[in-house]
Amino acid sequence: MKGVPEFSELAQFLVAPGAPYPLGATCDGEGVNFALYSEHATKVEVCLFDAAGKESRICLREQTAFVWHGYLRGLQPGQRYGFRVHGPYDPARGLRFNPQMVLLDPYARAVDGLEDFSRGGFAYVPGSPEADLEPVGCEQRAAPLGMVIDPCFDWGDDRWPNTPWNETVLYEAHVKGLTMLHPDVPPKLRGTYAGLAHPAMLRYLKKLGVTAVELMPVHAHVDDPFLVDKGLRNYWGYSTLGYFAPDLRYSASFRRGDAAGAVREFKEMVKALHSAGLEVILDVVYNHTAEGNHLGPTLSLKGIDNPTYYRLVPEQPRYYFDYTGTGNTLNVRHPQALQLVMDSLRYWLTSMHVDGFRFDLASTLARGLHEVDQLSGFFTIIHQDPVLSRAKLIAEPWDVGEGGYQVGNFPVKWTEWNGIYRDSIRAFWRGEGGRASDLGLRLTGSSDLYQGDGRKPSASINLVTAHDGFTLRDLVTYDRKHNEANGEGNRDGDDHNRSWNCGAEGPSTDGQVSALRVRQQRNLLATLLLSQGTPMLVAGDECGRTQRGNNNAYCQDNEISWMDWQGRDESLLAFTRKLLRIRRGHPALRRQKFFSGRPIRGGDIRDVMWFRHDGETMTDEDWNNPHTQSLAMFLAGNGLEETDSSGRPLCDDNLLLVMSAWSQDMEFTLPELPGCAGWELVLDTSRDVAEEACRPGEATLLVAHSLKLFRSPLAGPPAS
Repeated sequence: MKGVPEFSELAQFLVAPGAPYPLGATCDGEGVNFALYSEHATKVEVCLFDAAGKESRICLREQTAFVWHGYLRGLQPGQRYGFRVHGPYDPARGLRFNPQMVLLDPYARAVDGLEDFSRGGFAYVPGSPEADLEPVGCEQRAAPLGMVIDPCFDWGDDRWPNTPWNETVLYEAHVKGLTMLHPDVPPKLRGTYAGLAHPAMLRYLKKLGVTAVELMPVHAHVDDPFLVDKGLRNYWGYSTLGYFAPDLRYSASFRRGDAAGAVREFKEMVKALHSAGLEVILDVVYNHTAEGNHLGPTLSLKGIDNPTYYRLVPEQPRYYFDYTGTGNTLNVRHPQALQLVMDSLRYWLTSMHVDGFRFDLASTLARGLHEVDQLSGFFTIIHQDPVLSRAKLIAEPWDVGEGGYQVGNFPVKWTEWNGIYRDSIRAFWRGEGGRASDLGLRLTGSSDLYQGDGRKPSASINLVTAHDGFTLRDLVTYDRKHNEANGEGNRDGDDHNRSWNCGAEGPSTDGQVSALRVRQQRNLLATLLLSQGTPMLVAGDECGRTQRGNNNAYCQDNEISWMDWQGRDESLLAFTRKLLRIRRGHPALRRQKFFSGRPIRGGDIRDVMWFRHDGETMTDEDWNNPHTQSLAMFLAGNGLEETDSSGRPLCDDNLLLVMSAWSQDMEFTLPELPGCAGWELVLDTSRDVAEEACRPGEATLLVAHSLKLFRSPLAGPPAS
């Protein structure tokens, strides 16, 4: 390997004091500076490994503000390394140092391989009567080694697309699952960063009409031993080991034996997506790590400085606070742990050129002693940081701890996965009565959640499905989860899905059931893409992907989770593309301001109006009626109160969205409104060809469980 000396040469390197920052391994062309933070360690050794795997240990003798550092002249990119950190092994005090462990640098920009638990990995003796209290006395090498990289990369004219939030359409996808079965991606590139950057994928995403790819975790992660023992994998990747290194599992370069090439390949993917006008959002997991609870492995942070990086129970620091359901919680109350997160975020923005982040279990990052705190250091640093404050920031606004459900409570500059939107839309379309009032709020941007704190409708990340839960097709095919393949007795996964199988559990040959399922998928997609806010589409929902009823496919690295390109529903795909064209073409569907409800230019029309099936305005009684299952939303084309990039007032057609979750066909009278001479049908979820023209006051037939969108060209100049 280039730059990796033989073992006999390692002792010849000159060790200089070096610098305490930047942390990690930094190459300047003449040597490498190593810097590692450990407040409680008594000694730190950097371990260099030659091409044959032989180790040479060099003590970092300089210490500045708890950072151990040294400069090794002569080392070059490609050098593999780890750390041995000395100190007390005293779990009762929260200290878990054991120099038998070769630890991964938490700032490693690349890793040389995957974890290997056959080589140990536990700082204690597994199976000991004293559990984790007895330190292991033999070498443990489960953690992958870090690798020194050359940071240079020709970004050329790469530019961040900077798509405005109100024009953003997110596409949540898994790097591997998206292309593993794609017939037009070369087999050697399938399931990789290079596969996602392939022209076939870029064409597909552009034609679909999304603007940003939200990638499930790409940080280096661990396949948990309990899954590997069952022949499964941590497919979703929410078990982070390294916050700076791209995961090798998704690297075509690694498959060719070039571990360092994974960094370059990731950058090339981002550059290709940017060239197609697509943003890259990373799903990041800064709330916990792969090291688990007190019985978990020691791979990096736990052996470097356990009390600094993890939240320990004050009265019993042997144990960990667990707000994540994974065994541990990162201690972002500590300045150094917080710096780790911020340094990682800046690195992915500035060095890897990504556009933003979706924060897994984000409430955990905002916790003070126990409660979620909007004024936590985490938010404060992000808001004042000149780099981070410009990124797209998306919160999953909940965790598993008490008070963790925080939808609507994140600060300005943040958007949020709107779980209330998801539940409301699902409930309405499966026929639950009494949802009209809540539905009205969700369709118009959830002003009850986001308007009061200075945010815009785009702060609501609208979703009806996500990676966690049923796919769209399964949402209308199953009443119950079917997670037997996970090997947990179908006990895992959510039991409250608000799904509806349309009359039969699982696949059905009944024509009426099949037709209803098609309409329901279209209803949910149309509602999602015609609502105010930022829509998130899950990869495969646009073409009928199924997980066979599995609503927790986190461990299914196989056809259950992968995109089925050969079996895709072309009709549903065409319908989704049409919806996205409609959204792009109508600024009234992606407003930058909340509706005011005021009359426009002193007339009788308001910017948003609501009607019932007889064409009359919805009353308070209608909104609160538990039997109301249909309504129409009118959007005034001259009621945007917004301007385009040139400062000209924006206007649009008048739009009318008519929805019915009734189980029977119904007549819906189109309202008579000033300036609306006629209504032209734009979209009908009950049929592919939408051709219909109605005069105001005439009735249109709404098929049971269906939706229609009408337009009426704007008459007269836009409102000033």
